[in-house]
Amino acid sequence: MSLRELVDTASWTHEPEEAVLDGDLLRVTAIEGSDAWRTTSYGFVHDSEHALVERIDGAFSVEVSFVLDYTEQFDQAGVFLRVDERNWIKAGVEVSDGTPQLGAVVTRDLSDWSVSPVPEWVGRVVTVRVSRDGDAVTVRAWADDEQPRLVRVAYLDPDAAVSAGLLCAAPTRAGLTVSFTGYRVGAPDEALH
Repeated sequence: MSLRELVDTASWTHEPEEAVLDGDLLRVTAIEGSDAWRTTSYGFVHDSEHALVERIDGAFSVEVSFVLDYTEQFDQAGVFLRVDERNWIKAGVEVSDGTPQLGAVVTRDLSDWSVSPVPEWVGRVVTVRVSRDGDAVTVRAWADDEQPRLVRVAYLDPDAAVSAGLLCAAPTRAGLTVSFTGYRVGAPDEALH
């Protein structure tokens, strides 16, 4: 599925300020204060992310590609899997304390966050892949033509209905525009390793 097909068939969890198809790019401008987080450490619930998602049944993989050219605190882009407002996974690159961080937030009533710095990815096309099979979601990511690296393996109820797609958010500023370059849905990964 292409970005154009996703735009035609999917729906936003929360409408962004703007979403414009420009050739093979989808440029999404986030609203200041948009984010997805539940309680842990910060004490707040944010359910205002911009995720363009579609229902996907059974086992699947979703890949989202975007240009990592954003720099402000908590700017983020990647993949979103949503069961409901209390159960979801986001994975991608989020700027934290001046450094792009590859990571995932897994939320089952409360959010957790795992990160790893990727400053060498700045200015490059990043691809984040989530693979759902059985009770697991496997997250992998890479920049340009690098080999995928394992980011996270997380539990997800195997009976849960899931919507999946691309995500961006700008918790601390106005003016974040993410250029998405690709969107693909396919078969789940055959193996974890």
